[in-house]
Amino acid sequence: MVDRRLYQHLVSRFGQWPPRQPVQVVASARRTRPGWDGRLRPAIALAAPAGTVVSVPPEHLATVRRLAGRLGDGPAGAREQLDGLLAALPAAIGHPDCGQDRGTFRWTLAPAPLEPAGQWCPPAAAGLPSWLRWYGEDVLVVRDDDGRYLAGAGIKRHDAYGAEIAVGTVEAARGRGLARRLVAEAARRALDEGLVPTYVHDPGDAAAARVGDAAGMAERGWRLYTLVPE
Repeated sequence: MVDRRLYQHLVSRFGQWPPRQPVQVVASARRTRPGWDGRLRPAIALAAPAGTVVSVPPEHLATVRRLAGRLGDGPAGAREQLDGLLAALPAAIGHPDCGQDRGTFRWTLAPAPLEPAGQWCPPAAAGLPSWLRWYGEDVLVVRDDDGRYLAGAGIKRHDAYGAEIAVGTVEAARGRGLARRLVAEAARRALDEGLVPTYVHDPGDAAAARVGDAAGMAERGWRLYTLVPE
């Protein structure tokens, strides 16, 4: 049974959950509006063991459904159907130059009981890396004794139900367990605010996978695909 907060987040973000067929194309007006950082994401897909939801702008729903149907005919399985659809999606929705981000999608309702790390501060605070300045609310930051930035985490609020955590550590401070503590602490804050915390990382990033495991963000075999205009 999917947690109610996670269910509401997935319905809000993708337009439907769970999928009712191996590869289901649905419409969402959110694909026509900028996301948390002001960037348009005209198509996104979430693949879980039970199936995949592919979310597209309403005006392209019929076209993409026909395309998915053609790709699903014959001996091809759901994996091949999804791969073919993702490859054809940019042109089908009128964004032929879109790049595609692929990520491992994780969430938790019980963050690991790690020792808290960092202090919450405004994203415009001095000495923070540029990626943290995209956030519209406080970020969680670890500094050394001289006040220099070592690691930080931000929370992307996609909707009223889910918050995605992003984390980064400077090379000199890696291996100290800071990232996992920041993710766990940010997840606790999200849960305290009634949100389900999620965590997305490159499937090939072993270090990010270890952070997720250690912070209590279990790998469940879910994958997120996002089309982002170049």
